[in-house]
Amino acid sequence: MLQLYNHTSLNISKLVTRAYSTSFSIAVSFLEPEIKSGIYSIYGFVRFADEIVDTFDSFDKKQLLEKFENDYYEGLNSGISLNPILHSFQNVVRTYKIPDDLIQSFLKSMKADLYKNDYDQTEINEYIYGSAEVVGLMCLKVFTKGDENLYAALKFPAMKLGSAFQKVNFLRDLKNDIESLDRRYFVGLDKCTFNDAVKNDIIKDIENDFASSYAGIKQLPNNSQLAVLIAYYYYGRLLKKIKETPAKKLITTRIRVANSKKFILLLKAYFNYKLS
Repeated sequence: MLQLYNHTSLNISKLVTRAYSTSFSIAVSFLEPEIKSGIYSIYGFVRFADEIVDTFDSFDKKQLLEKFENDYYEGLNSGISLNPILHSFQNVVRTYKIPDDLIQSFLKSMKADLYKNDYDQTEINEYIYGSAEVVGLMCLKVFTKGDENLYAALKFPAMKLGSAFQKVNFLRDLKNDIESLDRRYFVGLDKCTFNDAVKNDIIKDIENDFASSYAGIKQLPNNSQLAVLIAYYYYGRLLKKIKETPAKKLITTRIRVANSKKFILLLKAYFNYKLS
C-alpha cells in the first residue's frame, strides 16, 4: 500500500502548490504528468520551509526549521517520512538524483532569514543562489531526466532565470519585506534611499538575467519548455509593471498582474512555443 501513500503525499504537495501560487500552478499544469509530479513535490518542500521563516511568528522558527531539516534527512535515509510533503520530496530527490549541496544551499538561505536583516552584495548573491537559483536547478534535474550533458548545458540559464524571478519577487514584496519582516534584500535599501534611479539600476540587472536565461528556455525538452515559457512571460510582465510604477509607490504597494492579462500571456507563450 506504499503506492497509495506515495500518491496521497504527492496530492498534498499539489494542493499546497495550488493553494499558495495560482500563477505557478497554471504554468505547472502544462508539464508532462511525470514531470508535473516532481515539480509539485519540489514546490511543496520549498514553500513549507519559506512559510516557517516568514509567517510562523508565534512559534520557535529556528526549532521548526531544524526539525523540518532533520525530518527530511531521516526520511531520505530511511526511504519514508510521515510528513507527506517531505515524503513526496525525498522520493523526487531519489528518483532524479538531486544533489544534496543544492538542498543544503537552499536551507542555508532559509536559515539566514531567521537572523539577517541586511546584506552586502556578496551575501545577497549567496542568498539568491540558495533561495532561488538552486530551486531552478532542482527543477532542471527533473526536466532533463538524468541527461547530465543537457543539465550541464542548461545550468547557467536556469540559475539566471531563478535569479530573475527572485529579484522580481523582492521588488514586488518590498513593502512587506521592509515593514513586516524587517528585511532588505538589496544593498543599502530603505524607504529613504529607494528612488527611481535605484529601482532602475535593479531592473537593468534583472533584465540582464532574463536575457541570459531565454536561450536556455528554448533548449528545454518538450516536457517542460511551454510551462517555463509561461512563467517567463508572467514574470516579464510583472517586471514591466514594476518598471512603470514610481519607486515611492512601489515601496507602499504590492504589484500584481490581472488574471485577464495572465490569460493573454499564456496564449502568447503557447503560440511562441508552437511557432518555434
